[in-house]
Amino acid sequence: MARSSQRKPVKLLILGRGKTGALVAEVAQWRKHEVRVLGAADNRRGEALLPDRLRDIDVVIDFTTPRAVLENIEACVRAGKNMVVGTTGWYEELEKIREMVLESGTGFLYAANFSLGVNLFFEIARVSAEALRHQYHGQIFERHYAQKKDAPSGTALAIQKIIRDASGQGLEIISFREGEVVGMHEVVFESHNDTIYVCHDANSRRAFAEGAVRAAEWLAGKKGFFDFRDIWREL
Repeated sequence: MARSSQRKPVKLLILGRGKTGALVAEVAQWRKHEVRVLGAADNRRGEALLPDRLRDIDVVIDFTTPRAVLENIEACVRAGKNMVVGTTGWYEELEKIREMVLESGTGFLYAANFSLGVNLFFEIARVSAEALRHQYHGQIFERHYAQKKDAPSGTALAIQKIIRDASGQGLEIISFREGEVVGMHEVVFESHNDTIYVCHDANSRRAFAEGAVRAAEWLAGKKGFFDFRDIWREL
């Protein structure tokens, strides 16, 4: 595969050496960016995110854990560094983080899922919510690999919110953790007459990684608080 042509290289710090974080680093290097990677042992309580240690970094990308991500966000904002966050499980603090980012004049972009396919799926889910106004009922099913720490997934919660906002009705989420499933999300609507299935099944984590790196390219040099769902078409 030919290397992608690039704009000016971005200096990236990737937090997290898990499956997705490692793939983000691989994609970033393929796209000719300068990359550093830190695991949990390298960054206890955000100690590696002090301003002098981030001086040459353009964007920090976080794929860590719900337990670590808030400390990482706060440290990066204090250091004045732009940040892309793919970790979920912290959204109850969303408004607090938004205020912190806007007050600091940094750039921040987050997503439950950076896959372009999933973001198309979000749009389909929004339209499909109309079924709930026509005597259908529904559920959301999500399956992920056995070691995934959060359940339901951030993507499933995003789908739930999209459908609730579009229809005024909330759907139950049923989660499965098994084997090496990358990520499957399905919305099922049933009536007495038929069943509607809306599904996204990821074949590889690379889509998540590519979306996160492209988000970092987009965010470099920008200020503000952004949701990937609002900007992915620009990529």
